[in-house]
Amino acid sequence: MRNPPRIAILGAGIMGCSAALFFARKGIEVSIFDMAEQPFSAASRWNEGKIHLGCLYSADPSLSTADHVIPGGLRFRPLIEELIGTSLAPAITSEDDLFFCHRKSVTSASEMKTYMEKVVERVRSHPDAARYLADASESRVHQLSSSELAGFTSSPDIVAGFRVPERSVDTNWVAERFIPAMGAEKLIRQFMGTRVMAARPAEMGINGTWKIETSAGIFGPYDYVINSLWQGRLAIDRTAGLEPTGVWSNRYRQSLFLRTAEPVHTPCAVIATGPFGDIKNYNGRDFYLSWYPDGLRVDSPNISPPEPHLASQNAEDISNSILNHLQALLPWVAQIREQAERSTLEGGWVFAAGQGELSDRKSTLHRRSDYGTTKLGNYISIDTGKYSTAPALAQALVENII
Repeated sequence: MRNPPRIAILGAGIMGCSAALFFARKGIEVSIFDMAEQPFSAASRWNEGKIHLGCLYSADPSLSTADHVIPGGLRFRPLIEELIGTSLAPAITSEDDLFFCHRKSVTSASEMKTYMEKVVERVRSHPDAARYLADASESRVHQLSSSELAGFTSSPDIVAGFRVPERSVDTNWVAERFIPAMGAEKLIRQFMGTRVMAARPAEMGINGTWKIETSAGIFGPYDYVINSLWQGRLAIDRTAGLEPTGVWSNRYRQSLFLRTAEPVHTPCAVIATGPFGDIKNYNGRDFYLSWYPDGLRVDSPNISPPEPHLASQNAEDISNSILNHLQALLPWVAQIREQAERSTLEGGWVFAAGQGELSDRKSTLHRRSDYGTTKLGNYISIDTGKYSTAPALAQALVENII
């Protein structure tokens, strides 16, 4: 095999772009393919940016999900800063998250508290705790008193509240720094607006070189193909000879991205645990708001899921429904709504190694520990897991190949 190896990366989201930059900075040329016109055009741009430490997964009392996401979450900031060449500080939410336990949560308030305390104990004791978005080495879970809870909500549907040491980043801000970082690397060849249709061995079987079949023709040979797509990853795996196993769901989700005319001081809040919603206040003017049932447009176990009919329902109606559901539980959402200067309903495909309804405690979607890499010779398929775990996963992948 040639030295350095020839690398093809499928998918220009946070996973693919992180891997491409790590490869390029080791002197290795990379070809990256995506059907969008520029990197970070789908779920890697249009998500809440929660840098998970595991607090959301109280329906996984084994803590296996937390154990998987904590290391990547704690290393997210230094890795992103290395990749984009600037401080992440302007994109980080300023306060720890509030988790509100809904009366229809799949776990009770006491279960949620016990679980979160175990998670945060793991975070505190981790050697990278101080490297999180905010220093988490002395973090604790704080349960809101009755009077504190009443200051946020009077809804009988909210039975408890907790302040936990999780924060988020403005994914649009991050995307706008990744794009020029990618463009500045001469060793990254971007094939945007190019749909990948298949990956096949070119010579010597799966341990030899590979070719990529695309809407723009056939590319290759490559010594390694890295499939980091979220949309259509399993279908491409199948063309390579890697048959999907287990269970999975392909979901197309939309959320509301809103900017206010004047600064609004509201917390970042998560309504947990189940098919509820959350709010991110990135900087007082830029907000993310979601209500899961309103934003879920497709939920499919098919390898090739149906395309969402985004025009079938008015975006304004969905946006109003999201705001109405959140405001009914958290009245201060009205402040965001009243100051709205502009808003857009955006989203993308999300892949998860699990199935079921989030209202069902037994749903495997409440456990997110089954992600990582699967290999077939020199073809590597990556289930990124979460936005927050992608940079660490990309770095480990590159180090294993080089």
